[in-house]
Amino acid sequence: MNVVIVESAAKAKTINKYLGSGYKVIASYGHVRDLPAKDGSVEPDHDFNMHWEVDSKSQKIMREIADAVKNADKLILATDPDREGEAISWHILEILTHKKALKKGTQVERVAFNAITKQSILAALKEPRKIDEPLVDAYLARRALDYLVGFTLSPVLWRKLPGARSAGRVQSVALRLICDREAEIEAFKTDEYWTIEALLTTAKGEEVKSRLVAVDGTTLKKLDIKDEASATAIKSALEGRDFRVVSIEKKAAKRNPYAPFTTSTLQMDASRKLGFSAKQTMQIAQRLYEGVDIGGETVGLITYMRTDGVQIVPEAVSQIRDVISAEFGKNYTPFAREYKTKAKNAQEAHEAIRPTDPRRKPDQVRKYLEKDQAALYDLVWKRTIASQMAPADIEQTAVEIEAKGSDGKAYGLRANGSVLLFDGFLKVYEEGRDDRFRYIDKGKDDTEGDEEDRRLPPLAEGDRLKDKEISADQHFTQPPPRFSEATLVKRMEELGIGRPSTYASTMAVLVDRDYVRIEKKRLVPEDKGRLVIAFLESFFKRYVEYDFTADLEEKLDLISNNELAYKEVLRDFWRQFIASVGEIKDLRVGDVLEALNEMLGPHVFPDKGDGSDPRLCPKCGKGRLSLKISGKYGAFIGCGNYPDCNYTRQLTQSDNGEAALDGKVLGYNDDGVAVTLRTGRFGPYVQLGEVEGDEKPKRSSIPRGIDAATLDFEKAMQLLSLPREVGTHPTEGGVITAGLGRYGPFILHENGDAKTYVNLESIEDVFTIGLNRAVTLLAEKRAGGGKGRFQRAASKVLKALGEHPSEGGPVQVLEGRYGPYVTHNKVNATVPRGKDPASLTMDDAIALIAERIANGGGKKSKTSKSAKPKAAKAAKPAKEETTASANRKTAKPAAAKKPAAAKPAAKKLAKAKA
Repeated sequence: MNVVIVESAAKAKTINKYLGSGYKVIASYGHVRDLPAKDGSVEPDHDFNMHWEVDSKSQKIMREIADAVKNADKLILATDPDREGEAISWHILEILTHKKALKKGTQVERVAFNAITKQSILAALKEPRKIDEPLVDAYLARRALDYLVGFTLSPVLWRKLPGARSAGRVQSVALRLICDREAEIEAFKTDEYWTIEALLTTAKGEEVKSRLVAVDGTTLKKLDIKDEASATAIKSALEGRDFRVVSIEKKAAKRNPYAPFTTSTLQMDASRKLGFSAKQTMQIAQRLYEGVDIGGETVGLITYMRTDGVQIVPEAVSQIRDVISAEFGKNYTPFAREYKTKAKNAQEAHEAIRPTDPRRKPDQVRKYLEKDQAALYDLVWKRTIASQMAPADIEQTAVEIEAKGSDGKAYGLRANGSVLLFDGFLKVYEEGRDDRFRYIDKGKDDTEGDEEDRRLPPLAEGDRLKDKEISADQHFTQPPPRFSEATLVKRMEELGIGRPSTYASTMAVLVDRDYVRIEKKRLVPEDKGRLVIAFLESFFKRYVEYDFTADLEEKLDLISNNELAYKEVLRDFWRQFIASVGEIKDLRVGDVLEALNEMLGPHVFPDKGDGSDPRLCPKCGKGRLSLKISGKYGAFIGCGNYPDCNYTRQLTQSDNGEAALDGKVLGYNDDGVAVTLRTGRFGPYVQLGEVEGDEKPKRSSIPRGIDAATLDFEKAMQLLSLPREVGTHPTEGGVITAGLGRYGPFILHENGDAKTYVNLESIEDVFTIGLNRAVTLLAEKRAGGGKGRFQRAASKVLKALGEHPSEGGPVQVLEGRYGPYVTHNKVNATVPRGKDPASLTMDDAIALIAERIANGGGKKSKTSKSAKPKAAKAAKPAKEETTASANRKTAKPAAAKKPAAAKPAAKKLAKAKA
């Protein structure tokens, strides 16, 4: 019997069918051990010894693998064909070797395949190799670097900048890109400029659109026509004049197809064309790679999706060219194209992302796929086919036109056009466009690119043209756009920051940490994120520099190529890094805040435009505003004269905006008590009356969706009236009220000790919902079932994933009151923030449920309970050391002293190779 180890259950199931009864395929479910999130997991003072931990979920998996290999003839490590896959194979072999699970003489082979097809897998099995030690070294270096940066910088952040959550080697640099772009946008000064366009006609009445480009032989620059008066004068000078064609220049151009997809270009185009996030794209691609059911057969539709290579194997190129010839004809099939990546630090270890069988057209598989899967496969298929097609042939035309103005000046105009002579690859695919940058020193005007797509009528030198309409148009220069996920990935790739396997997770971490939010598909830095970057740039500038991070990536590649020792890289890095940490050890929080005041000044203390000090307190007029830090509530702006002045506001709230409204009287109630608009550290709110002794006045926060600046007295009184009594339940008795709570608008029915809550769709519902609708909503919720005081409606099924592969029973993705979750056998696990529930796979769900159980959540079945003693017994030795045997001897007795029942799922530690 041969045992094959792969990473996912779906892949295991498919490969098992291909290999037959002589093989047993087991899934590792990704990494089986990792560095525990605590101090001491990497020891720089002991030559960077690394202590690994096997979590409870992986302990069960490793026991299954160990049991299987005891009597195996061969162990085949077939994890993914990249650095992470190599590391997983290495970890598994290290654990099995330490457990002495492999019998003497058992062959161990490493195989890698780029596609889940029978042909690819059988071919890979014929070419086994050993584990790539340099590739593992590169993984160890990357993991150690990430740990050392995260677990050294993060505690510094917590101490010096309370409220900050973490810093990371790649995530902090990506965050800096986003924050730098935001600062660029804020600092951008808009300039007005005008353009002159002339709609001309030929003798036959055909229209020619042209633009003014020169005056008296001097070429116009973008901002030369600065105001309406200048533009109107030029327009008047050209109206009613004769226009003459001076020259016509035609040139042939070719537009070549794009290279096939890499991880980054797939994420970019899926974002542009399909609106997918980087993480969503990778989740869908994983499913297409691992296999989907096509007419009763599990088929891997695309090759491995984590790659920076653009090459395609010759046999696949041949198949692609056959498809092109059959579908579009021989003239669309030129010579075979070879591509080389332009990305910095690209490894080109394996193929580009392509269909495993190009003959499998999107329309043929669409009915077997989910909507998003079909869309992504269509994108991959078209890009791959287009990459081997003929270029598009275009004829570009530039017509120079001259006119003598009524003011005696010579005006030069230009008409551009192009004609698509042969569509070539454009018949199949055209890449989505990123935002066009409109910097003054670089940019063309917004419409210039469109001019080239115009078709011009037949023209000849000397032709006379008449003006049909002369127009003067006002424009304003625009700041660079915020990054989308696609443009950020593109920029990171250009700078050599991160790797294909890290782009999606990096962005997910930034969102999860509340450092960045996604708004209209744009990445907007939160104040917390800007504070962290300001801190790092002030005190750890070297470690958030783009070149430094890219240089580390290059060193990791040298390690992969066996050209550099990984511990040498770690020593060089740590020596300088720990010195930088030591330099700010004695820095007080007040010093940090003052440095951040200076760095973030334009952002948090914007210029008022009247020459006054932007940091002068608007309340007392004496104190200076400064950043303040609360461990519980994070950062805010407060007056330096505290406690004499208690002025506070949110970080990005301008004193000329909402802060200026602080104390604004909106009106008076029937008793003559003032209703005022206030601002606090948690945002704007309305208040009835003033503080009198220990008695606080009635207040109500202004919820999202209501603009504080436009809030009127009537709306303020509505907010202050909450919770509002809707009425008495007509059949059950008890009062129904409507109000605003932590989770938004709701209605509440209280009948004795029983309470039933129902969420409402909008804020306006709180003020308008009537008794009939409230009773209906309550009835609908109760019809869904629920236990105890708080009745709950039945959760909506978002996705049914099928039967659990090993334990049976349905696995589902449900929509709950507090968000989506997965459920199996009465165990519920929340879907992580930022993860699309619709894209969850069975493997994702099993991992989430296992993690939930490992953390003590959920209701364990009788089977798992009865298995506990056995697990405890197996875990009794507790510690695994792969370094000196003396260390193992001292570790074992200590673990043996602990009763098995006290720690049934003991964590297993191991040191990485010295």
